[in-house]
Amino acid sequence: MHALCYFFLSVLTQVSSSTLKVIGFFGDNVTLPCSYDTKTYGALGFCWGRGTLPMSKCSNTILSSDDGTVFSRQSLRYQLLGRVTDGDVSLTVLNAQWSDAGVYGCRVSIPGWFNDYKVNTHLVIEEAPTEEAVTEDWTLTTSGTQEILTTSSLLNVEVDDLTFDLIGTPTAEKKFEAFPGVVNIGRTTAIFIFTIVIILVFVFWKGFLQRRTLQHLNTSAVENIYESA
Repeated sequence: MHALCYFFLSVLTQVSSSTLKVIGFFGDNVTLPCSYDTKTYGALGFCWGRGTLPMSKCSNTILSSDDGTVFSRQSLRYQLLGRVTDGDVSLTVLNAQWSDAGVYGCRVSIPGWFNDYKVNTHLVIEEAPTEEAVTEDWTLTTSGTQEILTTSSLLNVEVDDLTFDLIGTPTAEKKFEAFPGVVNIGRTTAIFIFTIVIILVFVFWKGFLQRRTLQHLNTSAVENIYESA
């Protein structure tokens, strides 16, 4: 008879309970959900404990409240960040550690026999996934279009024959060739102008020599005529 009564009592205490599993990452904040309807019941007392909920109250209580006001807290790492006045009594564990893994129990004290709302949550702590930084190599063509060449750990921008690193500084082997097209055009223009000047000087000098030779011949012819006379 006593065994039968205990069986029915156990069934009644489990009617309004549920079991959840939450996975959190080491070093992150982890929230364990628990809520009730304040419009129906108003502000109620509740508690959070480590371990499966017993038949009454919480085991190894880490936080408890009376009518929505927290009056007991084991550690400041246990916080209620939801709207408690709206029935959100979810527990947030700040800076989760390996030792935080395990079962947590939330009990909301609803008036009446065996009316308490209960949630057992199994918290699993895992290593946070590592995020690898991925950058891309880009090539800026002379037409102004960009193409993705490959994925690597360094971003290089190539303008014609010039390669720039991430801070936009030319690499050593091309430091003095930042604008090879402009340098080539300037060099060609200088050579062309110098050639024209040389040609003009040669033409004028040749013409001057020809005029001087004619004058010398004319002078010699006149002197010969006078001498013949």
